[in-house]
Amino acid sequence: MKFGKVENPGEVDFTIPPDHPATKGVFASETGKEMEVWVGCAKWNSKDLKGFYPKGVKAKDELRYYSTQFNCIELNATFYKRYWESTYTNWREGVEENFKFFPKFNQGVTHYSRLKDVEQRCEEFAENVVFLKEKLGVPLLQMHDNFSSKGFDRVENFIENVWTFDIPIAMEFRRSEWHTDPDISERLYALMESHGVTNVLVDTAGRRDLMHMRMTTPTPFIRWVGANHESDYSRLDDWVERLGDWKKQGMRKLYFFVHQNVEQESPLLSQYFIKKLNKKLGTDLHVPLTAKDVDK
Repeated sequence: MKFGKVENPGEVDFTIPPDHPATKGVFASETGKEMEVWVGCAKWNSKDLKGFYPKGVKAKDELRYYSTQFNCIELNATFYKRYWESTYTNWREGVEENFKFFPKFNQGVTHYSRLKDVEQRCEEFAENVVFLKEKLGVPLLQMHDNFSSKGFDRVENFIENVWTFDIPIAMEFRRSEWHTDPDISERLYALMESHGVTNVLVDTAGRRDLMHMRMTTPTPFIRWVGANHESDYSRLDDWVERLGDWKKQGMRKLYFFVHQNVEQESPLLSQYFIKKLNKKLGTDLHVPLTAKDVDK
């Protein structure tokens, strides 16, 4: 993912900001539950994840193999094309148990119609993603970075009147004012929290303004974008520490997706991150293997 890419990542201050004051209270409601952690990449095809698949894995078997190494994936294909029951069923049947897909809303809803008059498309989406059944994660609705707060009424109408399906969703707002203007951000966060909509957090080099640190549900949905730079490892170390703090505050479920400007390094970084995370949170996530590990 090239969103937020910069020429000199070594010059960026990657410090994770302090939590929003309301975040601790959101986590507190989950204290006592079992810990669930979902970590995955954005793509599974071998063209992007070079060096991940062992020799002999055919293209038709890549998703199945991926699901033996990770427990989830962002399903970006749904952003570009509308899919129907048969495809979702094939995806569901093509992965291991305890695996989840996080499908992205189609760009027709978010980028072209910009949440206006999208009832039919949303109904179609809801009627079809359910065929993922127990392997359906949280659908991601990602607004274009030129979608301004002038569209707040559309967001409000979408949350209150359009998305009335029994499928929790996460929303990502990329225009700075949604998170940096308190008059706007506090209204948005209150709306999302009151309707159980997860506030996606994006950590990428060139858009530090998106590090709002305001959870609106007890489950963080983090889209972390590496810069293919040595700082990627220390950045992940910092996240492990912050997630450890959140667990102490009551966090019991986490969605964390590892992206890269050049995606082929995502599995290696995920391997590093999961090892650290297991130790910090006391979880037992499978540590993904790279092709080098398998083909030794």
